[in-house]
Amino acid sequence: MTSGEAEVAVTEEKPTRTRLISGPGMLLVWLYGVMVVGAVSRSAYQIATEFDRAPLAYSLSAVAGLVYGFITYTLVRGGEKARRAALVCCAAELAGVVVVGTWTLVEPSAFPDATVWSDYGMGYLFIPVLLPLSAMYWLRKARAR
Repeated sequence: MTSGEAEVAVTEEKPTRTRLISGPGMLLVWLYGVMVVGAVSRSAYQIATEFDRAPLAYSLSAVAGLVYGFITYTLVRGGEKARRAALVCCAAELAGVVVVGTWTLVEPSAFPDATVWSDYGMGYLFIPVLLPLSAMYWLRKARAR
């Protein structure tokens, strides 16, 4: 650069991500975080100590914990891509709760021990069925903003 040229600072603006954790979104992150800890710790203990007793139930609880973890991550990350991913995962979560919840009522012998989603999440105060419904509502509302 010569002494007569002015230095021009080039700044690239990164597109800002839409925050998904403002207002009620923060409550969703907190609730999903609690569900991650509950589902993962419960399934890890059960898989490590008594997997042969109810492998399907304990594996489904582990899957639920992973789903909860991914949804928590996408809510915190924010942005349109994360919002869409969270919406798809919430729909899959709700489908899992409905399928497993119905399965545990129709064929209880298939589940010698409860999963996070057994009886539509009754052991977790029905949070597993209410949480994805609330999250999908919030995520659809966040798109409108």
